[in-house]
Amino acid sequence: MSTRPSSAPGAASARRFVAPTLALSIALASVYWALPEDLTAWRSAGIVAGWAGTGLLVASLLLMIREVRLARLLGGLELSYRWHHRCGVIAYLLLLCHPLALALDGWAEAPQLAWQTLDPRAQSWPLWLGWAGLLLLMLGLASTFAVHLPYRRWRGFHFLLGGGVLLGLAHVYVLLGNEQLLLALLLIATLALGWRLLASDLGLSAHPYRVTQVEKPAAGVIEAALAPCAAALALSPGQFVLAAFGDGPSFHGCGEYHPFTVSGIDHQGRLRISVRALGPCSRHIQELEAGVLVRLQGPFGSFLDDVRWAPQLWIAGGIGITPFIAELRAQRCSQPTTLLYLYRHAADALFLEELAAASREDAQFVLLTDASGSGLPDVDRLLAQVSRLRERQVHMCGPQPLLATLTAALRQRGVSAAAIHFESFDFR
Repeated sequence: MSTRPSSAPGAASARRFVAPTLALSIALASVYWALPEDLTAWRSAGIVAGWAGTGLLVASLLLMIREVRLARLLGGLELSYRWHHRCGVIAYLLLLCHPLALALDGWAEAPQLAWQTLDPRAQSWPLWLGWAGLLLLMLGLASTFAVHLPYRRWRGFHFLLGGGVLLGLAHVYVLLGNEQLLLALLLIATLALGWRLLASDLGLSAHPYRVTQVEKPAAGVIEAALAPCAAALALSPGQFVLAAFGDGPSFHGCGEYHPFTVSGIDHQGRLRISVRALGPCSRHIQELEAGVLVRLQGPFGSFLDDVRWAPQLWIAGGIGITPFIAELRAQRCSQPTTLLYLYRHAADALFLEELAAASREDAQFVLLTDASGSGLPDVDRLLAQVSRLRERQVHMCGPQPLLATLTAALRQRGVSAAAIHFESFDFR
């Protein structure tokens, strides 16, 4: 079923500040609670860095939870994950400064004392917990920058981050004892990790669907029709789901949750997703067949929530056409809307006949297409064909290099940054 949220554009903008505000609040509360008194400058700096880093780590765990209502409150799953990553990196740097500042405090008394502060061999087991947690954080964070790391290996390394957080909190608990704030942080961290593992990664919160039809609209692309086995998800065009494909008569799914944009929704709760062969799992999904059980989480995203508030310019690159075809399949355009569809070759284009039919039947909808070959499209020529460009809300979906080129070109033509919207749908 299709249900579009009724929030105004300003509400979505305000939600973008919820995630950083939450993270900052937890970090500041931790520092305020542990604010040192009557200590040397370096020792105070070490304590502040340690507690600020601890607060940000706990916040990063909250920001990785995949839950529909929480994700919407935090401005969307993609934005929440972005702040999850930022909090983790900043927390790690702060926690690195924690022992270094304590060592500098010892240096003022004796260089040997400074070295003993940094040498794990000279320390007791509670301090070993802290070093072990820092090591796990380092390994886990290193994997987040390895963009070409296979997903399963990346996920395994990423689990080390959760272990690092728990070891770090155990380190503080052994040193300080039964303190209220520390117990609260431990509880939050444990609940967040438990929710992510059980509800999301193991799929206990997922909705069961079954593949009813598989079509191949272009080379290396399938469009699968999915029917709910129980309660259907309440979806709207522009949203995406995380899907894990199971087994069928001759198909064996990889069982991993990956994001896929919805390309069609009907009133019976059935939906369609389009998948291009880009990675190992999506290439395997090209062999999908009817009868396969699929577990869905979501829906997530608010990519096209504001389409009825202002004239629209939609720009799609390749498989990025999926959110826009979902919107066109759901209803006629309520505002003047121009779709600029970019692809390399005509054989790569999806739903061209359906898009052309929509442009003939809907006076509000204008379709512009361009096959750019192996290079980037002529952006200047294409944007010159769009009337009243500065008055439009721009929604883009496609490869990151294309989005960067288009964003720069739109800004040069006076389109405000607030009017440009895009979602990459490619996070892990």
